[in-house]
Amino acid sequence: MLARLSSRGPKSLHSTFVLRLLLSQVASVSMGQLETLTTPVCIIGSGPAAHTAAIYVARAELTPILFEGWMANGIAAGGQLTTTTDVENFPGFPKGILGGELTDAFREQSKRFNTRIFSETVDEVDLSKRPFKVTTDTHQVEADTLIIATGAVAKRLEFKGAGENEGFWNRGISACAVCDGAAPMFRKVPLAVIGGGDSAMEEANFLTRYGSKVYIIHRRDEFRASKIMQKRALDNPKIEVLFSHSTLEAYGDTKGLNGLKLQNLKTNEIRDLPVKGLFFAIGHEPATKFLQNQLKTDADGYILTTPGSTKTSIDGVYAAGDVQDKKYRQAITAAGSGCMAALEAEHFLQEHEVQQGKSEPSTAENEALPDNGRAPPEHRPV
Repeated sequence: MLARLSSRGPKSLHSTFVLRLLLSQVASVSMGQLETLTTPVCIIGSGPAAHTAAIYVARAELTPILFEGWMANGIAAGGQLTTTTDVENFPGFPKGILGGELTDAFREQSKRFNTRIFSETVDEVDLSKRPFKVTTDTHQVEADTLIIATGAVAKRLEFKGAGENEGFWNRGISACAVCDGAAPMFRKVPLAVIGGGDSAMEEANFLTRYGSKVYIIHRRDEFRASKIMQKRALDNPKIEVLFSHSTLEAYGDTKGLNGLKLQNLKTNEIRDLPVKGLFFAIGHEPATKFLQNQLKTDADGYILTTPGSTKTSIDGVYAAGDVQDKKYRQAITAAGSGCMAALEAEHFLQEHEVQQGKSEPSTAENEALPDNGRAPPEHRPV
């Protein structure tokens, strides 16, 4: 499928890949209803990691294909940012910007450099050999490298008033205290966190910087968080813990959330809890099921990458953003890892030789993932 790759630089790579692109478009055949396309770099995702990778790859004239999904994991293209309102911690926007507007800007910048974007959800991938195969309902893409930036979905509880249309989601209810907790609407007012793990303890402590009081609501009678994290929360005078409670309803008015109805699971007593903010801290689920265990992941499904890199357990496959980051989960860190993935993919294409009509077998087990002592290509100035 590939003409011989040259390591002489981006321009020679560009000539090869433009020729391949033209040939694939002229000779594109149908597999049932599937159109076959080829690309040096395929990107799966639609958030800051995916589009940062696309911008870097496209500026290197490597004609990337990006699958942004169609309501993948129940979220519109753009990922978690589309579920937020004001984003105030992304550099370059001193007055803040709406999450949806920010993701629209990502997309437009990717398109400016000729990224081919398809609003299709990837159903399956074949990583057993190169070129890798990426399949949707209407396309099968053969890619020399693959960047996975499918993100992780914050888990949310369903109860009356918690939804987006008729509830208080983004009007007092959030799933990211670090992202939203400093907003003016959450300052000097009572707040609540639902959860019992380390994330809940950390977010509750964080929110005490802004809220007048923070309640931790947990349905069990003990936390599953580590002892040290529990101690920090329990020792904080601004935190009150409500064990053995579940949330039945969120209520408020046109201005936002005013309170919660809770049920004591031991006595069945129902009480009102006046709060102006509620934060879910019950974990995230990485969007990796479509990979069908072809890449190494941790016990929670997050893709494992080499420390300081986006390399996965298969050569030529990279993971960026929240799909491999269970610690920070911020738009800006996702964008940074998208840049890393793009540069590493470009370096891989320059350093590996693939003969026309042949596919190199991928390395399924790559413990050390060495870089052969070579530094990644230098960042080209804007």
